[in-house]
Amino acid sequence: MLIGFAVGILGGIAARLLLGDDPRLATFVEYVTQPAGQVFLRLLFMLVVPLVFCALALGVSGLGDVRALGRVGLRTLVYTVAVSAIAVVIGIVLVNTLRPGDGLSPELRARMLEGAEQRASAIARTAAPKSGIALLVEIVPSNPIRAAADGDMLAVMFFAVMIGVGLILTRSEASRQFEKVLEGLYDVTLRLIHLVISLAPVGVAALLFTLTAQLGYEILWQLARYVGVVVLALGLHQFVVYSLAVRLLGGMSPLVFFRGIRDAMVMAFSTASSNATLPTALQVAETELHLPPQISRFVLTVGATANQNGTALFEGVTVLFLAQFFGVELSLAQQTLVVGICILGGIGTAGVPAGSIPVVAMILGVVGVPVEGIGMILGVDRFLDMCRTTLNVTGDLAAAVVVSRGERAQPT
Repeated sequence: MLIGFAVGILGGIAARLLLGDDPRLATFVEYVTQPAGQVFLRLLFMLVVPLVFCALALGVSGLGDVRALGRVGLRTLVYTVAVSAIAVVIGIVLVNTLRPGDGLSPELRARMLEGAEQRASAIARTAAPKSGIALLVEIVPSNPIRAAADGDMLAVMFFAVMIGVGLILTRSEASRQFEKVLEGLYDVTLRLIHLVISLAPVGVAALLFTLTAQLGYEILWQLARYVGVVVLALGLHQFVVYSLAVRLLGGMSPLVFFRGIRDAMVMAFSTASSNATLPTALQVAETELHLPPQISRFVLTVGATANQNGTALFEGVTVLFLAQFFGVELSLAQQTLVVGICILGGIGTAGVPAGSIPVVAMILGVVGVPVEGIGMILGVDRFLDMCRTTLNVTGDLAAAVVVSRGERAQPT
């Protein structure tokens, strides 16, 4: 993917410097790189609905242990929502303060939007902001199939949450079979996501060639500022918020905590996968942090899917950055909507490398930001994925410390 990133940027800049406004460059972009990038994006969109629906429904149904663990499940749920909200707010405040997407001249922005004008206007029409009451009403779909067909992801996510609640409340053989069907569809969709992501170098090269051929080297400054803001936000949450949570809510020294989880942090950074890091996280929770096994196993297993603070933060920063980049002003109500979707997205995002990219694409469509800019993000996503996965796993272990406080290990 890094090679595709470099080829797309360098090739586009070279083409821009050598050919400028030459019709041959415009023809190449129109008939080669732009269609290739669009096919890649459409493959991602094709998998958004089944991925988000299954992951969110299964994530909610996984909280079925709440009935068995009682207060443990409630603590986990409250902590997850609160800390995810803090993570997204940190990211959005930094983006609004530092504004990494600003600085593009109106002429270059107009040139960039020219090729995507039709698509952008279609997105804007379908994602026109609604009043608070209308938005609340329309979140509940009268026809979930139609909502999926229309790309109304808020309604789809609400339906997925309701299915998850229904699975918790319905303990029958038929409901367990249905849950297995969802698990099967989730596994299949995840495999297809892996196949699509394997095409990412070509898609990234095509998308970035199109961007840089239209904009030249000016886009690189925006990209560096974006990466800096994401890393700064992740660092603040990792070492400030989690340290306070572990000390004040968990009664553990932050130094002891971070020293104990270093193996899990290294594994998370290396694999960029919360799911792949789960065995290591379970081990350090019991052997290094000495947490009650029945608590740590529940919290970490659910957290691998439902407590992804880094993913929620990344999604919020990315959406607002691209909105600034494209000159799309988001109102306070729309930014609040982004916060809510990102918190849900942290629950419904696959704990695998690049699992948040389809969710980011979906949120861009909801708030009316052209999705073409996602190619720029994909070029640096591997590094940012490694960083945010480290935050996700750290957050799961911090949650286990907080929830375990006052609990005793059960005899085995």
